[in-house]
Amino acid sequence: MQLKNSLLSAIAILLNSTLLTAQQPAAPIPAPVETNAGGTTEFRAAWIATVANIDWPTKGTTNPVKQREEYLQLLDLHKKNGLNAVIVQVRPAADAMFPSAYEPWSEWLTGKQGQAPVPYYDPLQFMIAEAHSRGMEFHAWLNPYRAVFNTKTSITAQDHITRRFPDWFLNYGDTKYFDPGNKNAQQFVVNIVRDLVKRYPVDGVHFDDYFYPYRIAGKEFPDAKTFKVFGEGMSRDEWRRSNVDSIIRHLAIAIKTEKPWVKFGISPFGVWRNADKDPRGSATKAGQTNYDDLYADILLWLEKDWIDYVAPQLYWEFGHKAAPFEVLLDWWSKNTYGKHCYIGLGIYRAGSNAAWKDPNQLPRMIQAVRNTPNMQGVIYFSSKSFEKNPNGWNDSLRNNYYRQPAVIPAMDWIAPNPGQLPY
Repeated sequence: MQLKNSLLSAIAILLNSTLLTAQQPAAPIPAPVETNAGGTTEFRAAWIATVANIDWPTKGTTNPVKQREEYLQLLDLHKKNGLNAVIVQVRPAADAMFPSAYEPWSEWLTGKQGQAPVPYYDPLQFMIAEAHSRGMEFHAWLNPYRAVFNTKTSITAQDHITRRFPDWFLNYGDTKYFDPGNKNAQQFVVNIVRDLVKRYPVDGVHFDDYFYPYRIAGKEFPDAKTFKVFGEGMSRDEWRRSNVDSIIRHLAIAIKTEKPWVKFGISPFGVWRNADKDPRGSATKAGQTNYDDLYADILLWLEKDWIDYVAPQLYWEFGHKAAPFEVLLDWWSKNTYGKHCYIGLGIYRAGSNAAWKDPNQLPRMIQAVRNTPNMQGVIYFSSKSFEKNPNGWNDSLRNNYYRQPAVIPAMDWIAPNPGQLPY
């Protein structure tokens, strides 16, 4: 009875949300920009993280004028470095960097969750338009299941989803998560993505590696109650993977139903599975993996055509003992299933050890990616790292590797965007 009542309440809330969303003005589609020249085809992007104000806006900067200035500075830096896309985190923790009928304004935008910008503006509309005006793609990055970043310090808005439907959520460590086994929670996330794609001219929807959370030593994720109800004879691991498969499939359907040309990409942890667990896995010794610990079967999603690109986070150096960059680069090149693969590079690691103090570490990676089959580009984490020109790598990009502009590689399996020229 309790589950039935929760379901009916959820339907009512979501119907109301849909009506509210319909009343909001649609973001205008910016004018087309000209295709980049130069003859090179390559995806070159940076992640712009908003959670905890990692990249944007600077912590404490709540003035919209200052926020816009900071964002433009980041865009211009990336454009000068030769990048042609940005991946911006617009939903860090069941909140929004844009007006949403589903979730409150983010605390990392205005300083208080639920508080709108003053004076008012729509950050997402602004960010997309400015990226497009520079010939850059804009991919909206959302975190699917993180609901409260820190249960000890975060103050949620009165209308936050965790207050409205507390039975949808589980605490693990100091974070509150949507229960991935809860179908109402899954549908809520799908509705948010569909609403975003419908209202904004994004080029892609992007999810990173946080599905089931990374394991905490000695603590089991507390989903036993949900598993008991919905396990349907599967093992706990099989059931968890089926839950993640389910939301990826439904997200893919929702995105393509709204706009078939919008790309759907996942940036997973760099190791799918170790070879000692599965002959299809990589010759690595990672302590946690996508398949066994995060319950994310990336290869299945690629094989089933649910996603358009994969961007594995290969933040390890050449020759790393547990996860060598060169080993994983080769493994991913053999497991793309015909989809695009953009390698995530950890520029933030500059100076962190002897390997990352070497000015040649990043250039070697760029060259290795270019020399490896089935690779279409790279993404850098994170945006702010470029501001200090670590190891002179800005100069390397501008004067050498990205001296010529590049066109973003086309995906011949998706429809072209009828409103814009390719960037």
